[in-house]
Amino acid sequence: MREFFHRKLERSAIGFVLAIIGVSAIGGFVEIAPLFTIDETVEKAPDMRVYTPLELAGRNIYIREGCYACHSQMIRTLRDEVERYGPYSLAVESKYDHPMLWGSKRTGPDIARLGGKYSDAWHVAHLINPRDVVPQSVMPKYGWLMRTELRTSDLGKHLAAQRAVGVPYTDAMIANASADAYGQASPDSPYAGGVSERYGAATNLRAFDGEPNRLTEMDAMVAYLQVLGRLTDAAHRQTAASGD
Repeated sequence: MREFFHRKLERSAIGFVLAIIGVSAIGGFVEIAPLFTIDETVEKAPDMRVYTPLELAGRNIYIREGCYACHSQMIRTLRDEVERYGPYSLAVESKYDHPMLWGSKRTGPDIARLGGKYSDAWHVAHLINPRDVVPQSVMPKYGWLMRTELRTSDLGKHLAAQRAVGVPYTDAMIANASADAYGQASPDSPYAGGVSERYGAATNLRAFDGEPNRLTEMDAMVAYLQVLGRLTDAAHRQTAASGD
């Protein structure tokens, strides 16, 4: 009987199309319905801040180089993961990530809470030649980041594109994107004050690659890595409140 019904359905173009529409509608409903309760399920984080232009540039380089293929940015609720990496990831922590970089492949460790774990010098050495700091590492070398000048002329457009999908960048942030990228990596320059004014006093201001007189892709990459897990303290507050 089932075989007869299946064969009859396949021979009826209209019936087959209707069946496809029906199955697609069910799948679509399952995916879309939770979005109507997103305001109730996503945690609140009043202290959440946006990426600076330099950090966003570093994130773009991270994506360009395919780093997400080996490193996830989502700590699961499993006990061994929490003990190794820290509090499990909250949805709000990816609020300004477009696209999100959660992932499931872990050729390398999860880096959702990498920010502040190692020094800038460690990150620079690790990116130039991973084996210098982690002898068993299988990670490729990224030494050219140190030699490549960071392109800043279009950073304002990148911030504008992020604003179009909901990231609250202001007109001033967009207009000063190039100067702010330079100022964040050159704390003694006249541009550094504007970075703190627009992005907060807690923003990292330093020569991430160790050379304050030039702005490189290494500056951007390290700036991004050093802010991972530090855009908001929501996860640590939740852990403290639960007593875990």
